[in-house]
Amino acid sequence: MSLPSLPSTLSKGLTKSVALEFARQNIRINAVAPGVIATEMFDRFAGDELRDQITAITPLGRVGAAEEIAAAILYLASDAARFTTGTSLVVDGGYIAA
Repeated sequence: MSLPSLPSTLSKGLTKSVALEFARQNIRINAVAPGVIATEMFDRFAGDELRDQITAITPLGRVGAAEEIAAAILYLASDAARFTTGTSLVVDGGYIAA
């Protein structure tokens, strides 16, 4: 396991463990795993070269938008996800799948 994947692996394990602990109380526990998201901080610290590199290795060919992460969170918090628990929803433009 590479170092960058360690936090992701730990997060998934914790999400599943806590979800199982609270499932019988009808409390759903899920996580959102965002990819690179265009934010003020990203724009301040990442130059055009880094943005181009990220765009090139992301299957959807762009960085994400904060609204896309918000939409994932809204879905998991909604009744549409009422049978969803213990999962980590990856919102990364296909980076992990590549």
